[in-house]
Amino acid sequence: MSAPAAETSRLFGGAFAGRRVLVTGHTGFKGSWLCEWLLALGAEVSGFALEPPTDPSLFDDLGLARRIARHRIGDVRDLAQLRFAIAEVAPEIVFHLAAQPLVRLSYEEPVQTYATNVMGTVNVLEAVRSCGSVRAVVNVTSDKCYENRETGQAYRETDAMGGRDPYSSSKGCAELVTAAYRRSFFGEESGVRIASVRAGNVIGGGDWAADRIIPDCVRALSAGVPVVVRNPDAVRPWQHVLEPLSGYLLLATRLLAGDAAFDGAWNFGPEPDGAVCVREVVDAMVAAWGSGSWTAPDAAGPQPHEAHLLALDITKAREELGWRPLYDVTKAVGTTAGWYAARHAGADVGALTRDDIAAYAARARESSMP
Repeated sequence: MSAPAAETSRLFGGAFAGRRVLVTGHTGFKGSWLCEWLLALGAEVSGFALEPPTDPSLFDDLGLARRIARHRIGDVRDLAQLRFAIAEVAPEIVFHLAAQPLVRLSYEEPVQTYATNVMGTVNVLEAVRSCGSVRAVVNVTSDKCYENRETGQAYRETDAMGGRDPYSSSKGCAELVTAAYRRSFFGEESGVRIASVRAGNVIGGGDWAADRIIPDCVRALSAGVPVVVRNPDAVRPWQHVLEPLSGYLLLATRLLAGDAAFDGAWNFGPEPDGAVCVREVVDAMVAAWGSGSWTAPDAAGPQPHEAHLLALDITKAREELGWRPLYDVTKAVGTTAGWYAARHAGADVGALTRDDIAAYAARARESSMP
């Protein structure tokens, strides 16, 4: 093991070195970043997910299918298949990321959205119940799980679940499922610690999903055409993908230690000034790219409802877990734009991704993050 690799594997107190970890949704954008980081931490990583949802995909670019211990294609809506996969891996840690992640698609496919996001969560927790090796579960939901009244107040973990659209509602339901299973089946005596985590609008290299502003920017900027921005004044809590992932990993180390105080829900968002409008992010993206422009489309009749204002209160993570965000919006967008620009110029995606992880880890050490 090289010196930098050895140093990386000691992050988080070496808690993941040699650990068997299962990531559901490992073929997606966030799941691929998590797998790459876990591999660097020395974990024995396995994954359960559908085929990569986009072409190109970060999962394929990183060659993760051949680099992780087990790469199983499957659907979290299939309980029998999921039980088999979890029993096969016998993981100590499960990160549940598999989901239908798009608001606008949830209007077109509400049944699929609820089946995946709600019953998929039920199935994961059921499979964990029958697998004696699991010690920690981190269920990844969304900042959109809250009943968003758009009052300008940042949401705390104790605020009510809700959701006006099928996606947001399904994530609120997934939170209720997680809480019910924790109380019913995974009490303090069970030996299994379960937490749910809620992040903001996550950006970073390798996201190619439709109807997300950064991939839309990259596609337009690469083609030399203006970026079409649907809701330029919508406010979101923007953060680089490594920010919430660092929180999930840090939380998992506490769960592995068996401390029931870390069960429950956790917000991992940016600082308050990280909640800015879409137009500011697009302007920063264009500036970091070095050229381009954007335009707002003319009104084209009724559009699916999307929240205008959304922010997370991260006091609990800061005070009880010792976690805090390290990148402001400018740094998050600049790092993201730099990744895409370098890939567009032919750079190696694996090197770009690992360099971003190393740079973030270095920033964490300089900032005395735990």
